[in-house]
Amino acid sequence: MPQIQLTPAQRREHRASAHHLDPVVMIGADGLTAAVQKEIDAALNAHGLIKVRVFGDDRTAREQMYQQLADDLNAAPIQHIGKLLVLWRPIPAKEKTVDEERMPGPRDVKVLKFGRPGQRPEIKQLRVLGNQRLTAGGQIKRAKKPKPKSVKKSQGQ
Repeated sequence: MPQIQLTPAQRREHRASAHHLDPVVMIGADGLTAAVQKEIDAALNAHGLIKVRVFGDDRTAREQMYQQLADDLNAAPIQHIGKLLVLWRPIPAKEKTVDEERMPGPRDVKVLKFGRPGQRPEIKQLRVLGNQRLTAGGQIKRAKKPKPKSVKKSQGQ
């Protein structure tokens, strides 16, 4: 797969956001193995922008690893400074597993009421509907409505 091509402005943005990141994957003496590539691929899927630390001292070998990772994993090479490599790939969209039209239904909740010390707590089985909430004291109340926004704030003044 070919690597992603970025404009210099996009590359600069990614470099700036990668500045505070710590290396996610470390490449040791064995070099770029299949397991390391699989781990880097998983990190790119999870984070999108990652740093990789290479412990080898050979600069040409690090440069080859950098280009090979970008080509094999379809990632954009962002930066190579010393022993740190920065790679970016857009995070793939996650599939929804829950039906979109499904509304929250009733749920059964156990509430413990503690009495005096030495007594067993009283266990209540309550059904909380979708428009209700359970308070800290074990009471069921209607869900809070969102507060209406100010007219001035919504106009942006």
